[in-house]
Amino acid sequence: MSALQRGGARLLIALGLGVVLSSPAAAQAPGSGSRDLTRPESDTVARVEWGRRLEAGARSSRRFEEVRRYEAPEARQGVAADADFFYAVGNRTLAKYDRSSGERVGLWESPPNGPLIHLNSCLVHEARLVCAHSNHPGIPMLSSLEIFDPETLDHLESRSFGAYEGSLTWAVRHDGSWWLHFAHYGNYSGVPGKGPEWSSLVRFDDDWRRLESYAYPVALVEAFTPNSASGGNWGADGRLYVTGHDEAEVYVLRLPEMGSVLEWEETIPAPMHGQAWVFDPADPSQLLGIVRRTGEVVVGRLR
Repeated sequence: MSALQRGGARLLIALGLGVVLSSPAAAQAPGSGSRDLTRPESDTVARVEWGRRLEAGARSSRRFEEVRRYEAPEARQGVAADADFFYAVGNRTLAKYDRSSGERVGLWESPPNGPLIHLNSCLVHEARLVCAHSNHPGIPMLSSLEIFDPETLDHLESRSFGAYEGSLTWAVRHDGSWWLHFAHYGNYSGVPGKGPEWSSLVRFDDDWRRLESYAYPVALVEAFTPNSASGGNWGADGRLYVTGHDEAEVYVLRLPEMGSVLEWEETIPAPMHGQAWVFDPADPSQLLGIVRRTGEVVVGRLR
């Protein structure tokens, strides 16, 4: 049984529209003999064609070409960077590397039984290393932001979201706001009845008041399944660049003019394999990502 089927019929968009998305099994043609046993017989289940929003982003003529690769065995979840250093992110580990030499110059590790369980991604912002953290694969999903000093890797502060809208995988800065991605999963780590389509992008102001939230297009959700968006950053062109869990590609999204569903415009091949990544602060035409399987940090330039 697939992850989508296991979750049954799930709510996708219901903001006054009463629209729901059925599982593949529940969406078969009338008379096929298949029905969704998780919903009352009287329920009406409709799949909505969202036009461009339902379609996969076109394969781009652009690509990120590898220009450098570093050994960084701690790079299991993602990488952050400033002009002089990069920071390899593991579940309970942060490792600081000199970008020129590739030498490791700092290391922070959480105790095995400590409060930090699953660091997902980090971002250098205003001389602070801001890291998304969750209790993955625990349920209920708990999330926090953990703040470190990038100079010393000392832990500075924490902001807890507790049981919020999912599992926090990345937090980025854009247009005077914080944008946080809360993931849901269609596997053993998921909440029963809530699969990847419940993942959301939430915008907060500087006082951490929720301003707005967006869902991902159906086709991209299907590409992520059974996982979700593992990394994301805003580009200089004002579009959102997102990666999944394993795929060697970057998905380019735009905020919609109407409604609540992000628009998927483009898919760009890249040398890293999903997970969390950053645009190079020293050169916005480059990104730094990871190859989790080999424990490496890769630099790719957009061609």
